[in-house]
Amino acid sequence: MISKDSDTAVNLPKLATVWLDGCSGCHMSLLDMDHRLLTLLEQADLVYSPLVDQKHFPDYVDITLVEGAISSEADLEKILHVRAHTKILVSLGDCAVTANVPSLRNPLGVNAILERVSAGGLPKQPDTVPLLCAHARPVHTAVKVDLFVPGCPPSADTIFLVISELLAGRQPDLHAITRFGL
Repeated sequence: MISKDSDTAVNLPKLATVWLDGCSGCHMSLLDMDHRLLTLLEQADLVYSPLVDQKHFPDYVDITLVEGAISSEADLEKILHVRAHTKILVSLGDCAVTANVPSLRNPLGVNAILERVSAGGLPKQPDTVPLLCAHARPVHTAVKVDLFVPGCPPSADTIFLVISELLAGRQPDLHAITRFGL
């Protein structure tokens, strides 16, 4: 970010959000922060997100919020890259924390899922659909997670508290404000 008064760069912490296999409800809650989102953006630089036009994950991010489960090889590749370039990784929402709804496909198997969605004819992977993993799984099964934020989706208040506390260098206390399914 460039200061309006000079050409000197302001060193704000870098914030990112990532969307894996999920419904985007966590990102909708993020947007529900309304004016508080602007307050956070005075304290951090949003450098990567489905909400911005940045196409490549930066080399270094201070805090990354990850929504969704790992369901495809592309999800796995993305989360490995994100973890390698992130200081604090947050599993945001029940899908990232437990694989929640995406894991409902697990007992059926990949071929059954592909047959069902393609009306009987198996699509050629990876040409028409991402190469699916054998099972949808939570983020922490592939990479180290620094903070787990349950909720389906977590409320805007919860997300605001998490980001504010992390930016202030504190570990957020979530016990009183969220639990699975809220």
